[in-house]
Amino acid sequence: MDSRVREIIDNSQKVVFFGGAGVSTESNIPDFRSEAGLYNAMNDYGYPPEIMLSRPFFMKHTETFYDYYKKNLIYQDAKPNKAHIALAKLEEEGKLLGIVTQNIDGLHQLAGSELHGSVLRNRCMECGERHDLAYIMDEANCVNGVPKCRLCGKTVKPDVVLYEESLEEHVLKQAVDWISEAD
Repeated sequence: MDSRVREIIDNSQKVVFFGGAGVSTESNIPDFRSEAGLYNAMNDYGYPPEIMLSRPFFMKHTETFYDYYKKNLIYQDAKPNKAHIALAKLEEEGKLLGIVTQNIDGLHQLAGSELHGSVLRNRCMECGERHDLAYIMDEANCVNGVPKCRLCGKTVKPDVVLYEESLEEHVLKQAVDWISEAD
């Protein structure tokens, strides 16, 4: 860690971390916008990622959404890297109020919050039943690649904010509260 950053953290009591996809690249998760990122990679679907990861696309083409999602946004073998571990240590020390990030890979969950949700959490769109990542990845729980709720049999949606969806009010409020308390 840069000595100036270390000094700032050492002299602070309430820290908020702002991070993006670059934090997880050391965990072998590609970012979105670099030359080799997801948004610049060619895909076989005929739609750009911004469309495929939107609410309307999810609702209209759920099977294609899940095929793309599972192949391009799920990294089950990824492990937290030095940055994630350092943030967890700051949390243990009581200095880290929270993490504000658009990452959805689940690696920040040990230390804070992923503003746009996490691939590790999934919810039935009908009854709200929660399902973990292993559940949605298990084809035995899917119909044509789409995970179905163990309780009511309806479609399960990743607990992530898709394009054309709003952040949940309580999540946004929590981030604003952390920012206002930070020193």
